[in-house]
Amino acid sequence: MDTKAEEQKSLLEKVRRQEEENRARIIADQRGFPYINLSFIPIETDALSILSKAKSQAAKIAIMNQEVKTLRLAVLDPDSTDVQAIINELEKKGYNIKMFVVSPSSLEKAWNQYPAEREEKEITGEVAITKLVFDKLQTEIKNLNVFKAILEKLFIGGATQLVEAVLAGAMVLDASDIHFEPEKEAVRFRLRLDGVLEDILTLPYSAYKPLLDRVKLLSGLKLNIHEQAQDGRFTIIVTNEIEIRTSILPGAWGENIVMRILNPEATKLTLENLGFREDDLKIIHDELRKPTGMILATGPTGSGKTTTLYAFIKLILTSEIKIITIEDPIEYHIMGVSQTQVEPDKGYTFANGLRSIVRQDPDVILVGEIRDLETAEIAMHASLTGHLVLSTLHTNDAPGTIPRLIDLGVKPPIIAPAINVAIAQRLVRRVCKKCAEMRPITKPELESLKKVMANLSARAKLPVDLNEKVKIPVANKCPDCDTGYSGRIAVVELFQIDDEMERLIITSPAEAEVRANAKRKGMVTMIQDAAIKILSGMTTIEEAERVLGKFI
Repeated sequence: MDTKAEEQKSLLEKVRRQEEENRARIIADQRGFPYINLSFIPIETDALSILSKAKSQAAKIAIMNQEVKTLRLAVLDPDSTDVQAIINELEKKGYNIKMFVVSPSSLEKAWNQYPAEREEKEITGEVAITKLVFDKLQTEIKNLNVFKAILEKLFIGGATQLVEAVLAGAMVLDASDIHFEPEKEAVRFRLRLDGVLEDILTLPYSAYKPLLDRVKLLSGLKLNIHEQAQDGRFTIIVTNEIEIRTSILPGAWGENIVMRILNPEATKLTLENLGFREDDLKIIHDELRKPTGMILATGPTGSGKTTTLYAFIKLILTSEIKIITIEDPIEYHIMGVSQTQVEPDKGYTFANGLRSIVRQDPDVILVGEIRDLETAEIAMHASLTGHLVLSTLHTNDAPGTIPRLIDLGVKPPIIAPAINVAIAQRLVRRVCKKCAEMRPITKPELESLKKVMANLSARAKLPVDLNEKVKIPVANKCPDCDTGYSGRIAVVELFQIDDEMERLIITSPAEAEVRANAKRKGMVTMIQDAAIKILSGMTTIEEAERVLGKFI
């Protein structure tokens, strides 16, 4: 078929679909029900499966979603005898029904999301990478170039072998994310190493299609859904279990895959490993000994907030205290901690979960994230009534915590006594210990660092005297690191809420006022902490400025 014929066929299909939607709107208006187009509405497969596919198709209905005991039904004809019979059946089971009129195409879209029989048989939910295979790959994969060569040999080895090699290689290289991104000619494969995406190679579409299907099957996703985002998960089994979170997103050239690797080894990191300075560690230890109050870790997604909170829990975890978490989702399981996960579709939100948790008489509560006013207020009231509360908040820096909470609607008189300390952080890459070199600092760099450190708090110590003899690290590349860097550390700023800060908070201050007060009280800024780590030989100026912006 030529291009013009294809365009005409596509246009006719669009016209037909539009006529279908218009007819559905007219029926909805005539019968007094709302109209909806399922092309733009996600379908909950758990809700869909309340009725069998055969029964749904016979009655020409589909259950779109469920909220507690309320079901939202998509129907072709709300007056149909079959529809009324289904509604009566569901109401007898205690469900409340809300009906929406849809087009035949919308119903087809919903029915297509029932699990296919083949999928149900093949989904395993786990990949067993034998220790022999893993040890072999670990021995072979010395760097990215070797990994690329191994993958190229596996293009003809089938999807199972390719997926196994990708997962094993990503773990050996300590990647946090695996990305497959279809482009016009081929599929781009990248790994996120130490927070930075690195190109591995491009895959031909002939190799990508079976790999995509294999990942979908493992993650419990639908093979026949191509124009809708899907999220799933599966487990890698080597010497322990490692969870993989899968996200499929349709794009211009095909479906993108992102697999996030949740390695439980991350929970073994201590605050010292994470890069916290001794003076900040002392403050944190003192605050964690308090029985009440709130400690907030702030920063953007991927800045290590959750890892920091888990490190806090490890410091205080004993058999004498009860710790309960509410997370979205549970990233790592910690022995001795009661962990719960939000399920908004079932009415278990951060706010509702917090209310239930408080009734469990915990000593410490971890709230995965404060996103709204209700959660913020419940968490703060808990911190004022006999609980130590740990949580995260999305802000650019520590002083921004106060204006952010005020923007959410929390009243300043509640914020002031509830919060003990606010911590902001970012992650920067460490220079590779095997290939990094030290170079003399330039005069402009020295002058800039002197300005940055001009008002450094007395509690922080400079590792070297700032003079022309100072040397700072430069990142090279070696077969062990490929990038000049290996691992990451946090750059941190931390401030405590004292009586003076409480009085300031009650006035609903701007961020600049909070920052000025915090610095006057001894806060070391993230830029100053980054400069200390540069002078200590841990990271480079280039890496610090990549993360924090230009400051030298």
